[in-house]
Amino acid sequence: MFSNVLIVCYANICRSPAAEVVFKALHERNSASRVVYRSAGIRAFDGLGMDPVMQSELAARGWPAGEHCSRRLQAGMVNDADLVLVAEKNQVGQVEALQPTSRGKVFALGQWEGIDIADPYGKAESLYRETLTLIERLAESWIDRIC
Repeated sequence: MFSNVLIVCYANICRSPAAEVVFKALHERNSASRVVYRSAGIRAFDGLGMDPVMQSELAARGWPAGEHCSRRLQAGMVNDADLVLVAEKNQVGQVEALQPTSRGKVFALGQWEGIDIADPYGKAESLYRETLTLIERLAESWIDRIC
């Protein structure tokens, strides 16, 4: 159904790369189909690593984080994607403003629950854990729709 999924947040160092890791791992467990998962940030600086606290939280739960380099969202990335998932509902409009032809393929990760994924960057470690738990739950709700 989908072959290229793009996950977007603001800086591409915390929420979207964590979601990318979770989606890739869940997909490998649940489907033999080939789907590419990537992430980018609306206001990202290219080439930054993942937030170390989020990387530590992923590792603690056994998610294979690997290396990450942040990428600033470009119109071509949106064009190439079959589905774009954003961390916050207001980011749907920001992605669609960048690439107006993307209407209809941009959705909030929390679409099915009507919620946003708040940015834990620079806040208490417990908020990172809560954010990752939410990302895991929301990714589970999307994975059957993607595969």
